[in-house]
Amino acid sequence: MNLETVKRVFFLGIGGIGMSALARYFHAKGLPVAGYDLTPSSLTADLESLGIAIHFEDSISRVPEAFRQKEHTLVVRTPAVPADHTELVYFLEQGFEVRKRAEVLGWLFNQQRGLAIAGTHGKTSVSSMTAFILHRSPVGCNAFLGGILKNLNSNLILHPESPWVVAEADEFDRSFLQLYPEVALVTWVDADHLDIYHDEKDVQDTFARFVDQTKQGGTVILKKSIALDFDLAGRSLLYYALDDEKADFFALNITCQAGRYTFDIKTPEGIIEQITMQCPGLTNVENAVAAAALSTLAGVDRTTIRTALSEFAGVQRRFDVQYQGANGVYIDDYAHHPRELDALIGSVRRLFPGQKITGIFQPHLFSRTRDFAPEFAESLSALDKLILLDIYPAREKPIQGITSEIIYRAVTLEEKQRCSKVDLLSALENEKFEVLLTIGAGDIDRLVAPIKQWMENR
Repeated sequence: MNLETVKRVFFLGIGGIGMSALARYFHAKGLPVAGYDLTPSSLTADLESLGIAIHFEDSISRVPEAFRQKEHTLVVRTPAVPADHTELVYFLEQGFEVRKRAEVLGWLFNQQRGLAIAGTHGKTSVSSMTAFILHRSPVGCNAFLGGILKNLNSNLILHPESPWVVAEADEFDRSFLQLYPEVALVTWVDADHLDIYHDEKDVQDTFARFVDQTKQGGTVILKKSIALDFDLAGRSLLYYALDDEKADFFALNITCQAGRYTFDIKTPEGIIEQITMQCPGLTNVENAVAAAALSTLAGVDRTTIRTALSEFAGVQRRFDVQYQGANGVYIDDYAHHPRELDALIGSVRRLFPGQKITGIFQPHLFSRTRDFAPEFAESLSALDKLILLDIYPAREKPIQGITSEIIYRAVTLEEKQRCSKVDLLSALENEKFEVLLTIGAGDIDRLVAPIKQWMENR
């Protein structure tokens, strides 16, 4: 693949968070960009506002004529697009240059000094914090993010003069094996994506392969609790943790007031003092430690790290406080794995002790529901009330016997109900909430704005 000869780029699945960042990149470089997606969303609307043509019907006739010219056209696809998709079949049969998103990201990433953040949880928050710190410093960076950074309202940062690039290293479809970073950081390694991986050991072995791709002379940073079997030869190894003093980077003097954590970060080069996070939750304190570690290795000074972390407004759909007022508290979160649910609900309990927590959860993928139904039920049982939606299938076809009912039956709460997404708003009409959560990685995000408006107007 030679991107130097590309004159136009067409995206199959342009509305995905990773795909949209690449679409923004090529548009910013002055190339014509167009694409297909299954349904309109806020991401596709933002791309259309830039002048990018997007259609939502799988038909070759909807592809702009210029993008049907094979020469100098790059087609970027997401694994979520099925193999029998009409437009994908056409491009393949006609001999177009068709590449997966991960391949294109790898081509861009590997040309620079790369900071790659991997992990089954936490990678979006850590990569976004890191990118924002570098963006606010003289070091600068380019960044391809897996969420919308609130400070910049974008998942893309461009800084042509900076040698650094920050990228979220996605384990799905083993995509992160396309990246060869100078610094690799791993946040969590849990069993997930078992439709792709054989078992938990396969997940661990693949993360080890990713870490082993760190360039000679580079650095690997692991969360202190992670053990991976890889060849460290020619590279440095550092650890980070929330408050484990045996780590190289950790937080100390942690206090919480009015939902905001203030803390210091111990680094090998000294202490970064008095950071006050706008983003709630102890998880974000730990994420800040990881981001500080990456930023330190990239050459950012301690004062800039403190200032940027204190200014960091968060990422959309990551512990995203939508409303806090007389009618209660409403938080939206992307959590879609049992361990993420545990972290979210635990953080909410610490912030709002003694208050009733109601969670609206939309399971993501039939395969993940099948593989983790008992764990989902255990995690959701930590709520005070559960409203359970149907499974969001994403790229998958239904699996016989797998519905959200298998989670529902195992939840031990007295207050629980199943509800369709269509009926949810009317089901909430007469409810009164102390703390309300919407949780999931599917299209539950389409309900966030109307629920927020309902909370404000009650």
